[in-house]
Amino acid sequence: MRLSRRTLLTAATATASLTSAPPTQAAHHRRRTGFENLAASGYERLHGQRIGIVTNPTGVTRDVHHIVDVMHTDPRVQLTAVFGPEHGFRGTAQAGGSEGRHDDPATGLPVYDTYLKSGQALADIFTASAVDTVVFDIQDVGARFYTYIWTLYDCMEAAQLAGKRFVVLDRPNPVTGRAALGPVLHREFATFVGRQLISQAHGMTVAELARLFNGEFLTTPVALDTVLMTGWRRSQFYDDWDLPWVPPSPNMPTPDTALVYSGTCLFEGTNLSEGRGTTRPFELLGAEGLDGRWAAAANELGLPGVHFREAYFAPTFSKFQGKTIGGVQIHVHDRSAYDPVRTGIALLVTAKRTWSGFGWRADNWIDRLTGSARVRTMIDAGADTDEVVAGWREELSAFRRIRKNYLLYG
Repeated sequence: MRLSRRTLLTAATATASLTSAPPTQAAHHRRRTGFENLAASGYERLHGQRIGIVTNPTGVTRDVHHIVDVMHTDPRVQLTAVFGPEHGFRGTAQAGGSEGRHDDPATGLPVYDTYLKSGQALADIFTASAVDTVVFDIQDVGARFYTYIWTLYDCMEAAQLAGKRFVVLDRPNPVTGRAALGPVLHREFATFVGRQLISQAHGMTVAELARLFNGEFLTTPVALDTVLMTGWRRSQFYDDWDLPWVPPSPNMPTPDTALVYSGTCLFEGTNLSEGRGTTRPFELLGAEGLDGRWAAAANELGLPGVHFREAYFAPTFSKFQGKTIGGVQIHVHDRSAYDPVRTGIALLVTAKRTWSGFGWRADNWIDRLTGSARVRTMIDAGADTDEVVAGWREELSAFRRIRKNYLLYG
């Protein structure tokens, strides 16, 4: 990976696109999301254009009105189309599903399905919609394998192919923007849970990611504009803002879920339950045959910021549906010290060592989630947590150097 020649040009464009005071001055102003700053400007950036918006249930104001409903009734903006990602624009579909092409009952607007569409096929959808500008406003959770950031990437690429302008409305990274963590994707393992070479926990906002994508990965940059937040700091967690939490997907019910997700989503690549079908997905992990030895082994590691409780639960759907299984519940007691990716690796290592039934998914999905075969093969060879984490140190350092050029907040 290397710094693109477009870095400085992208940085200049993004700086010119601010609609509010720079983040360094924002302590004296009310905190605002990108949408709030856009609305406060009277939608100045969108005047005279036909607008299509890529969004989902998280695209809300702080009084939980959906921005599509708000914009639809505002004569200052000409909203003519909506583009729905995985789970759909209104959020009616489960994981791996979408709402299809339909007209929104509330507004009458045409809703186009973007899920699993990319390249020219998605560009054709943008062309058919007859919009001039595509706007993106979706709450991310900070993990490479959370698919909305790849919806962002695919839509940017398609907008460029269709000759459309692209505007990103920024929202907080709910687990802070302090650091990039974990392994970096290897090109040959690229899928919809990881299109490009970023780390497992990226520590960026969607506007920063858009700049990174435009500067490093898109063959031809899109005409990109970013509407930044006012008052966000990289050290802030979601509850440091007075924003409502709307689940970005059915199994992301709280900011606590997002806090652990970039590590424990790795259990989707195993034969253990990752807690889907419980009220604490990704915080509860387990399988038939597991008992208190797993929690004891994990606690013995003394991982910073976290304790593990022996837990028993019965998922209502997904793996082990209706069966009572044993495992652990993650309790983060110091989120500033907590490292979700290292914790996820430690749990994989201790699960394999304490339960003879441990296994990877037959399709080696774990390789897609971690970005290479290295984590799986090292754990199978008996490596401990420190050895696995050391395996990605060099590539993570290289990504951090590139990432630094695209950060917009202090």
